[in-house]
Amino acid sequence: MMGPVLAACLLIILSTAWISQANEALCKKDGGVCSCNNNKNSVDCSSKRLTAIPSNIPVDTTQLRLHQNSLSKLSPTAFHSLSKLTLLSLQGNKLQTLPAGVFDELKNLETLWIQQNQLQSLPIGVFDQLVNLNKLYLHENKLKSLPPGVFDHLTKLTILGLRNNQLRSVPNRAFDSLSSLSDITLNDNPWDCSCNDILYLAKWLATNLERHAGANCDQSSKAVLDITEKDAASDCVSPNTTTAIPTSTTTPASVIYDDIHEIKVPQENFQKFLGYQEPDHLPTQPQCLMSISGYLGLMMSLMLTSAAILYVFHFLKKA
Repeated sequence: MMGPVLAACLLIILSTAWISQANEALCKKDGGVCSCNNNKNSVDCSSKRLTAIPSNIPVDTTQLRLHQNSLSKLSPTAFHSLSKLTLLSLQGNKLQTLPAGVFDELKNLETLWIQQNQLQSLPIGVFDQLVNLNKLYLHENKLKSLPPGVFDHLTKLTILGLRNNQLRSVPNRAFDSLSSLSDITLNDNPWDCSCNDILYLAKWLATNLERHAGANCDQSSKAVLDITEKDAASDCVSPNTTTAIPTSTTTPASVIYDDIHEIKVPQENFQKFLGYQEPDHLPTQPQCLMSISGYLGLMMSLMLTSAAILYVFHFLKKA
């Protein structure tokens, strides 16, 4: 009687392995553009040469990776249906600006990567709704200025990357609300230490030595935190008051976002492809395309399972 028992155990083990493999398999979204992990609600659209964000990304997605693509602009409502996002990566694209309100629905977002783009300015209030943001990476852009109050609502922010931009100063009291901040990078910016609007930054750096990596004046190697009122005597015109994008003069969505470039898939095909069900269009099981290795593994599991079933029937027949 030990034979059937061992065969039954083998059958259970193989079935469990097959189910686990199916759940962990990479599935494809939007006709194969992105891959996802259903167990983690994670969608990966990175390194796909995308010029627009794929449509029909599941609304329960919590992690969305769009880095290393060719995105040059975003729709103002690009992420409005993805309110559960906690992580969004947009680094390594060609973004020159951000539309006002693009992040307004992402109140659960904790990590935002926008570094290595071509951003020259930011809309006023662009981060105001990101009340749970913990990490914000803006380094390696072309930012010439920051709008007033840009970080005022980011009270949970612990990491802020601003290095390698074109900043000459920051708005007065720019960092005062960042009580949780533990790390900020400001180096490799052309800080103008001859103008008195650098004094806020100098005093902030001097009293927050443990938080920052340091910043030097563009005209010399002198540290910004060592600048005094005598050094910065000139009353210069700050670019922060002239280059920020006001929210009241945004370009219409029809102009900034060309629907022709949007990747669309007929809804009925998308539902059939992913195994979506009405009314909420959420997948009941991963009915997705798998990689070649995953497919071969599945076939091997099925063959072993069939062999185990035949083995059980053989011993039961003898019994």
